[in-house]
Amino acid sequence: MVMQLGINGFGRIGRLVCRAALDHPDATVVAVNDPFLSVEYAAYQFKYDSVHGVYPGEVTFEGDTLIVGETKIKFYACRNPEEIGWGASGAETVCESTGIFTTIEKASAHLKGGCKRVVISAPSADAPMYVMGVNHTKYEGATVFSNASCTTNCLAPLAKVINDKFGIVEGLMTTVHAGTANQLVVDGPAKGGKDWRAGRCALNNIIPASTGAAKAVGKVIPELNGKLTGMAVRVPTPDVSLVDLTVRTEKGCTKEELLAALKEASEGDMNGILGYEDAALVSQDFVHDKRSSIVDSTACISLNDNFHKVISWYDNEWGYSNRLVDLAIHCSK
Repeated sequence: MVMQLGINGFGRIGRLVCRAALDHPDATVVAVNDPFLSVEYAAYQFKYDSVHGVYPGEVTFEGDTLIVGETKIKFYACRNPEEIGWGASGAETVCESTGIFTTIEKASAHLKGGCKRVVISAPSADAPMYVMGVNHTKYEGATVFSNASCTTNCLAPLAKVINDKFGIVEGLMTTVHAGTANQLVVDGPAKGGKDWRAGRCALNNIIPASTGAAKAVGKVIPELNGKLTGMAVRVPTPDVSLVDLTVRTEKGCTKEELLAALKEASEGDMNGILGYEDAALVSQDFVHDKRSSIVDSTACISLNDNFHKVISWYDNEWGYSNRLVDLAIHCSK
């Protein structure tokens, strides 16, 4: 049975989730809500993408309907989630991608519109978080849940493999992260006003930032709770990021043994989620890569048998959007 998806918030992730769902044989999109876009502008933004290119199919609109190929998508412009006609449109699962309704209470408003479940495209303070390939099998029917963050989706598979095989005593993570919509292209007041550095020009600065991605791993892998923390460094690229994970392991292993374990996982249960590359690649080589986390074996280093640095790439837009669709499908079965 094809999972029928609704999308609230047709921004960066909302549009790419739409593309990913329409590409997936077990999913489709039946409704979109965004009060800040006309259906005509939504069609334009969906079709033309500065990173992922022009959508390969026909994109048009008619009345209040966005038409992608032969798929007709009802377009709403409601500010109040309770007023969106998810049920009337046939949307069983809603992707909440505005970045606003990220708690159980707020996201539950969508349920009043007739959908059965809501997946939040961001970390949540109280909703259960799932990462495909790591803890998705523990889903037990929650009506509101989170797909965590793009960085947690990259980090958690690495942490799981290493912890299962060698044990993690402690670790630090840095994500070298592409620019995102909360940054500014010229110096100005930071959005939200708290992180002053976020108000500096994203085009010509390397900007340290905070991230809860490493701590969030403790929510999806409870045995690692309190063992990982990290930070972000925003760089002037539009897409593709990199996780730098440094860990101290309980069980000693050579760099080759650590990499062998990651490669084995990438070819086994985590195939399609965890990747492994031996070539000397750079960020642009991973644009539009569906995988959550791609180990760069030539960039990984070790100080000794208990102290290792793992480097892994991720398309923070496309990989994450595909995992959200995968999670939505899994939870709708």
